Amino acid sequence: MFNKTVRKIREKLGHFFLPSLLILFALFLFAITFSSVKQKAVDYKEGQVATESIRANKTIENTAETEQKRKLAAEAVTPEYSYQEDLAAQQHDRLTNLFTLITKANKQIDDEYKEKVDKAKSGTNVPKPTADERVAALKKEFEEANDEDVALFQKLPNQFYQTIMMMTADEIATIQTESLKLIDEQMAKQIRESDLENFQQEATDKLQYLNITAAQQQDIRYLINLGIVVNDFPNEKRTEELREAARQAIQPVMIFQGEIIVREGSQIDATAIEKLKLLGLTSKNTSIFPLVALFLTIVLQVLVLLYFSHQFQEEEQQLKFIFFYVTAMTISVVFMKFFQMFQTEQLMYIALFFPAAFTPLVLSYFLNRRTGVMSALFQVVFALFVFYNSIGTNFLVITLITYLFAGLMATVVKHQRISEQGFSAVMWVVIFPVLMNIILVIYQGMSFGDGKTWTALICGLAGCLLSFLLTMGLHPYIELMITDDSMIVLNELSNPNHPLLKQLLEEAPGTYHHSMMVANLSANAVAEIGGRSLLTRVACYYHDIGKIKHANFFVENLPAGAENPHNFLLPEDSKQIIFGHVIDGAKILEEYGMPEMVIDICRQHHGTTLMRYFYVKAKERNPEITEDQFRYPGPRPQTREAGIVNIADSCEAAVRAMDHPTNEKIEKFVHDLIESRILDGQLDDTGLTLKEIRKIEKSLINGLSSTFHSRIKYPKMKSEAEKMKEEQERRDA
Repeated sequence: MFNKTVRKIREKLGHFFLPSLLILFALFLFAITFSSVKQKAVDYKEGQVATESIRANKTIENTAETEQKRKLAAEAVTPEYSYQEDLAAQQHDRLTNLFTLITKANKQIDDEYKEKVDKAKSGTNVPKPTADERVAALKKEFEEANDEDVALFQKLPNQFYQTIMMMTADEIATIQTESLKLIDEQMAKQIRESDLENFQQEATDKLQYLNITAAQQQDIRYLINLGIVVNDFPNEKRTEELREAARQAIQPVMIFQGEIIVREGSQIDATAIEKLKLLGLTSKNTSIFPLVALFLTIVLQVLVLLYFSHQFQEEEQQLKFIFFYVTAMTISVVFMKFFQMFQTEQLMYIALFFPAAFTPLVLSYFLNRRTGVMSALFQVVFALFVFYNSIGTNFLVITLITYLFAGLMATVVKHQRISEQGFSAVMWVVIFPVLMNIILVIYQGMSFGDGKTWTALICGLAGCLLSFLLTMGLHPYIELMITDDSMIVLNELSNPNHPLLKQLLEEAPGTYHHSMMVANLSANAVAEIGGRSLLTRVACYYHDIGKIKHANFFVENLPAGAENPHNFLLPEDSKQIIFGHVIDGAKILEEYGMPEMVIDICRQHHGTTLMRYFYVKAKERNPEITEDQFRYPGPRPQTREAGIVNIADSCEAAVRAMDHPTNEKIEKFVHDLIESRILDGQLDDTGLTLKEIRKIEKSLINGLSSTFHSRIKYPKMKSEAEKMKEEQERRDA
């Protein structure tokens, strides 16, 4: 219960109880999680054997490896070329122009020579034009050509000009035709720098098949080497664009937080050292940031807890809320740490054994749904610290989402005992979380042919089943710890051998039987509206326990024919005795440490109703008497259960006292009584709805009618009974 021991500690500490509780809670969480986030100082060197698996402490780009991959990608790009198709025509035109100038120059020289011969006297020898003169005349003609053509013509050796200028027109025409044919044939192809000589040689090789002189072949070779040029040029700009695109297409090579750099027992090689240098792990001092984050998380939880506790108006409820939450969350983190201690590379998914739904489910049931949601969220946050060494791994993703989903699903479960919900609870607590595990496995791309996948799924299923079984099995004991009206306590109190019930039976038997009847009526009515039936039954057993002090002053305990003692008392004295059974009863129940709600129902079962009989008698003697003086001290019923007991108690007593009760009389009386209690405001604070009141009325009528209505005696049944008795006597004889 909340809890005699805790109450004593609270009484001793006074106002320091809550701060002390929260400080201890914070210190405990920090202590139990500290070992998970504490970092060790290390100094790794190449060739060293790792004593434990070294994981990346952050997510960072492996710049060296990224650059290497980008360089390879750029080098793998095929260079782009630009093919200048019009260059063949340009070369053809330029060479054609060259031959035109050669023909023109030769013609001019020949014309001048002929003119000189014609003018010379008979017998005078006129020297023929030399090759140099012809070449000079040709180069004079070059002055009329454009600069690009001249630049091309000048690339031809002087030997070419001297040879061709001395040839005949037919020989020159042959050279022009054949050279241009060979050049055009090759220039129609895509010629790159690396293949230029091959194309030129291919054209030259064809000269051997021509019927020309050696001099002509040589001049054609000169022209081939001049006319066949590169027409497919490297497009450096486009190539560089492609290389840059290839470089950009390479995704950065990342080292992910939690990734294993070196496995335990493996030697640290140069590649690993480079990664460790990049991560700053080759010589690492301890970092305080994880510890600071853990501390701030604990502080945040305490602040949220304190703020959340203000939803409760009474200090007692606030303390109960905080104490129960602190206890449940502490147990949750301890469980989490327990599974983390056994976690290894081979048993990575053992953490899924953790019953993530247990704490949210318990808090949601015993406190409220919002508390369950809060615990589910903070469970996930603390899991982040407990499993700190797994940050960045697939395992942590699966674990955190599994914890969160299972915890939140638990808060959706109806506010009812798990054992009473059956398949519905199994769906929320087991089936749906397991389906989420399967989805996460698929999302991570884990193969169903891999044993690790099935290990993860089996561990997840085991964790869900453990949550369900723990909640169902420990429910009565958790209830016993935090409430004073747990199932176990109520079962003990309902035992007829309880000292108070035995005393009530011995000293006030009529009251005892009345209490049993009221218990049956009230419990059945409460069950109809979904209230706490067992608690109501137990409360009814003890609601009139105060009558044992003056048992004979209550009519149900008087022997048959005995005169009512109130006939000898003043109405005011009778009132005090009757009132006393409520006050005395509550005091007796408190002395026996009864559940608070049992005591409350004892106080409230008469509410502030009017003790009409003695009020009328007193009014006859003293007209100044007011109703308030003859009303029960109350308070009025504060719960649905107390309101039902209030009605059932009066109905049972009145119907018992009826002469020849019939179903009609019982029905009318119950209806009128409920109506009068509503008009008197006795049910205003119970929270009962009109629909529930109709159900209660029907339940009470059925219960009273089956017990008290007049029964018809059937002669046939009597004669059959006598006949059976006679037969039995004959057999015995």
